[in-house]
Amino acid sequence: SLSAGLDLPGKFLFAVLTLMTLIANLVFIEEAVYIYRRIPSFKRSVIIWINAAAPVIATTSCIGMWIPRSTMFTDFTAAVFFAIVIHKFLMMMIKECGGQMLLLKRFENGHFKISTGPCCCCCLCLPRVRITRRTLFWLKLGTFQFAFLRPVLMFLSIVLWTNGNYTPYNLSPKGAAIWISCFVGVLTIIALWPVGIMFQQVRTLLNCKKIIPKFALYQFILILNHLQAAIINILAMQRIIPCAPPLSSSARGAYMTQQLLIMEMFLITLISRVVYRRRHHDLEPPECTAEESEANKQTP
Repeated sequence: SLSAGLDLPGKFLFAVLTLMTLIANLVFIEEAVYIYRRIPSFKRSVIIWINAAAPVIATTSCIGMWIPRSTMFTDFTAAVFFAIVIHKFLMMMIKECGGQMLLLKRFENGHFKISTGPCCCCCLCLPRVRITRRTLFWLKLGTFQFAFLRPVLMFLSIVLWTNGNYTPYNLSPKGAAIWISCFVGVLTIIALWPVGIMFQQVRTLLNCKKIIPKFALYQFILILNHLQAAIINILAMQRIIPCAPPLSSSARGAYMTQQLLIMEMFLITLISRVVYRRRHHDLEPPECTAEESEANKQTP
């Protein structure tokens, strides 16, 4: 731990960031209790999972900041958790429409627009796909594969790391890191595509349930946790972020990423509390609530 060698401003920064992490977790616990009491049971778990994304990433970043040797494990844990959240966000959109049966009934003659990001936003000529039980299955499979394969790849990376064959910052073609990173990148894009397709379809219907701010928060977490970290790592590897003994360029890059993520996830946790804190029965028409209840009774 570097905390023993910190000067007074450094210790103050560590204390403030740790306090932010603690507050984020307390806000999440309070929000989880609220969701458990107020939200219908078939929506509870997915909404709690999605709300947990920011506090979990803040906590893993805080642990990595205090214990630098744990950085690889904390980064992997955050990445795996968010992989599950991507699948949960798709499931939340389906459940907010009243479940799969009610969604199919509402969009009986509708079509999915598949020319959306991140895969096919430029391919405007792609045909629209009918909304059926089969297409919903493929969308759910698209996100589930990432939630399943990301932990498998994490386990493989840790095994290779203990054997000395995996170094996160070694991106040479002979190293395992570049190949695993590329494979994870492809799986991530495949997983994000179904979420984008579903959002384009239901955003008007779920506008009263604040789906656009919820989707924006989910996108912010994705960009900050993946893209921001990747940019800082590249800058550190190119020595654009200079070393400052006892920290190397890579170690300084990791510290910057962790400290930024704690502040960002703290803010996202507070905003999520505002966005998800609503009275569902006030926003949903009575007939919609009755339809949802009936649909869920019929679901085995």
